[in-house]
Amino acid sequence: MPWDFALPNALAGEADADRQHTAAYVDNSAFAAFYERSARPLWAYLVRASCDASLADDLMQESYVRFLCAERAPSLNEDGEVAARLYLFRIATNLLHDHWRRPRAASIDELPEELFSADSNTAQTEAQAELGPALRRMKPRERQLLWLAHAEGYSHREIAQVTGLAAASIRLLLFRARRRLARILREQHQPAGGIQ
Repeated sequence: MPWDFALPNALAGEADADRQHTAAYVDNSAFAAFYERSARPLWAYLVRASCDASLADDLMQESYVRFLCAERAPSLNEDGEVAARLYLFRIATNLLHDHWRRPRAASIDELPEELFSADSNTAQTEAQAELGPALRRMKPRERQLLWLAHAEGYSHREIAQVTGLAAASIRLLLFRARRRLARILREQHQPAGGIQ
């Protein structure tokens, strides 16, 4: 069954007829199933890479819109889910990079509400409580690589496809990111005076 509606002009923008034609014939049930299987992992990746849940929400939605409008997007039927998922993660990665490149003005409105909350009782595990601050101290690229390798279970070749980095460099970059994370976690466990 073809997609039930044509993309609105606001989403299609100035796109040519070919892009609208491609998006208009995505199989509705295939896309719904693809979205159901890929939305949570994509959102989790974006949250961990950006350390910002609201940004992850925005980028996730924009990623799916661009996936549907892309001329060269892998077909969910012909190319299979793996290729489509890697393509979707690549779109999200590019959007994340674009966001990081934009100059930002700091504002108190951008700070998470949890910082001002009087209730500090959360359902986080001890590991999550330690890992969150450690990840925030890391570079975005390091968080990205660690998430793709360990949470998504992507191979070095797949990580290279998602990030646009050379496949040969992924092993070294992951090694450095793991080593830096371990050092940060050790620093968090040291007494305040630095005496071990």
